[in-house]
Amino acid sequence: MEVRPAFLLRALPCRAVSVPRILNIDDNRIRCMATLSDFEKMLPSLSQGEKAQILNWVVRELGDDFPGVDSNPDVCGGEPCVIRTRIPVWLLEQARRLGASETTLLKAYPSLRAQDLAHAWAYVHSHSAEIDAQIRDNESA
Repeated sequence: MEVRPAFLLRALPCRAVSVPRILNIDDNRIRCMATLSDFEKMLPSLSQGEKAQILNWVVRELGDDFPGVDSNPDVCGGEPCVIRTRIPVWLLEQARRLGASETTLLKAYPSLRAQDLAHAWAYVHSHSAEIDAQIRDNESA
């Protein structure tokens, strides 16, 4: 059985409601928080270790999901692309390695936003071997 730290008693999923909520057990009272802002208010009372544990759980739950980057078998052969576009992440990274600035990329791809590039760079950082292989595959094609 998993041992749950004390802070988890203050922040467990409340499954009794249809919209995701947070269960709060405080002074022997149980209530569901109405918004994420309630959780945000509770966050400062947590220790650094408790915050790190929550972060680990969130990362584990997200798995390999990256905001702003999506892989769809029907788009670009399933290569990771910036959402709302058909621009593969490897293409942006290859351009960056060849000296293209973010300003140049944003001008070349008007549908991109600066935030999209930040998401792409985060993806590249976490999936460098995959992106390297995609760049090599493209160069040899």
